[in-house]
Amino acid sequence: MKVHHISAERLTIDRVRQIIEEHFRLELSDDARARIVHCREYLDDKMKHQTQPIYGVTTGFGSLCNISVGADELGQLQRNLVMSHACGTGERVPNEVVRLMLLLKAQSLSYGNSGVQLASVERLLDMFNADVLPVVYQQGSLGASGDLAPLAHLSLPLLGLGEVEYRGEVRPASEVMVEMGWQPIVLQSKEGLALLNGTQFMSAYGVWSLLKAQDVSAWADRIAALSLDAFDGRIEPFCDEVHLVRGHKGQLATARRMRELLTGSEILAREKKHVQDPYSFRCIPQVHGASKDTIEYVCGVLETEINSVTDNPTIFPDEDMVVSAGNFHGQPIAIAMDFLAIAVAELGNISERRTYKLISGVRSLPNFLVATPGLNSGFMIPQYAAASIVSQSKGLCMPASVDSIPSSQGQEDHVSMGSNAATKLARVVLNTERVLAIELMNAAQALEFRRPLRSSVANELLFEAYRRVVPFVDNDTVLYPYIESSIQFLRSAK
Repeated sequence: MKVHHISAERLTIDRVRQIIEEHFRLELSDDARARIVHCREYLDDKMKHQTQPIYGVTTGFGSLCNISVGADELGQLQRNLVMSHACGTGERVPNEVVRLMLLLKAQSLSYGNSGVQLASVERLLDMFNADVLPVVYQQGSLGASGDLAPLAHLSLPLLGLGEVEYRGEVRPASEVMVEMGWQPIVLQSKEGLALLNGTQFMSAYGVWSLLKAQDVSAWADRIAALSLDAFDGRIEPFCDEVHLVRGHKGQLATARRMRELLTGSEILAREKKHVQDPYSFRCIPQVHGASKDTIEYVCGVLETEINSVTDNPTIFPDEDMVVSAGNFHGQPIAIAMDFLAIAVAELGNISERRTYKLISGVRSLPNFLVATPGLNSGFMIPQYAAASIVSQSKGLCMPASVDSIPSSQGQEDHVSMGSNAATKLARVVLNTERVLAIELMNAAQALEFRRPLRSSVANELLFEAYRRVVPFVDNDTVLYPYIESSIQFLRSAK
């Protein structure tokens, strides 16, 4: 089995994709182990001589920060924190996001600035490696004092509490721990706060959505190329000269990709009667390119975040400093995730417009892409479905990061709502994937009405692969299975 060693080496988004898709095993590097142990020993030693209160270590939390806790109760304080903060509700977090949460939490704790025991970090890795996945809920985090509620649910199984999914079954964590031979972790000072403070819920959703957005963006170009040829579109708007005089990186990359995808098309090469195409075809480089640039920007923001220490207080053993600050505040990624939602939604927005043009009965294509419209409704209603999904995504693009509701008796008086930005983003990404799947179904249907002319090599390869899972529709039939098959095609085909 392939192994990834968690270390101070920068964890890239590409590496995260590799870890998840190729089922890597996680281990701590020797250096990470040493840093974790060094920080814990420093904190233990400091506690022997410390007379001044240290937030979250010898005090209560939030607005209870001025209430000191006795030395003999510090472990119970941390256990109480985890239990009392596990207040998540709503839909369950998908397993693939929970896996990312475990990875990113371990990464953040590995730098030696959090004061956790080595055993606590190793247990997070044990759960990842054994696919023992805590049951976490989507709602409950304000995205400011860290993702308190979801990270509490992630941490409960370390204590033998809460629930996990193991081998497809949700069970009490205590039962599974017995089977695995794992003893509950006895938390030491600061540990509960280290586990619960941090941005790993919103970061995990953000990374998952970013990886999907990269895939969706690539599919948007491929499907748009198929649609353009099926619509008998023109190639001139994709020439380098047009895009070099504007200079946006994503725009130029999209134009070149479209030319590459359309090279050798007989349909494209024939003389055109129309002078120009609608914006949804002509402006593919400008729209898809803007989304590409946004994806690249957000990739940089999230990559910085997943390589950060985001709990509180932050411990600097070599400087003899314990600083109560605010690295758990999710604003840097909340804004970025709202931005990414807009960019991905626009890929769906323009896709639906191309679908609409394909069914409009123009350019020698039949109404609703069936040979006998009237008797058959054909592909009328898939466009309705796409329009409905696009409209929902527009509503989801209202930025969560501009909202703030004070909490903890006003001590936490500005919050990021980054968790809401993250879960909304995930819905937008899935929505856009569905809209693109509907466009693909329409584009493949339309291309058949151009026969015997052939499209490009790339388009024909895509068409042939797609036709192995979704057939041509001669007469009205039940279409929703074809839509679902189209979605699954996008997820599985390369």
